[in-house]
Amino acid sequence: MGGLDQFWQKQLVSIMGFDWNEANQTKNYFKHAVSWQEVEEIFANQPLLILPDQQHSKNEIRYYALGRTNQNKQLLIVFTIRQNLIRVISARNQNKKERQTYAKI
Repeated sequence: MGGLDQFWQKQLVSIMGFDWNEANQTKNYFKHAVSWQEVEEIFANQPLLILPDQQHSKNEIRYYALGRTNQNKQLLIVFTIRQNLIRVISARNQNKKERQTYAKI
């Protein structure tokens, strides 16, 4: 799996789905034009780069993912894992620096 280390390959196998917060779904769509379907697609597509978000992991461990949708829209997803479910905190298009990082994997 391009961009995924062995830790994340094992983690994603144990994920049972998504835990959607309706307010976050709505916010991501209206603020960033990213649908919940697009968010879920990046976890099924390769390459996928997942890294810890140490700067924002005060109350819970957060991660960010760089990936692409089925339509090749490049997204950044901030999420946490709760009870084997991915809980999306934020989703938006990748910025220039993130696209450069994603292009290298």
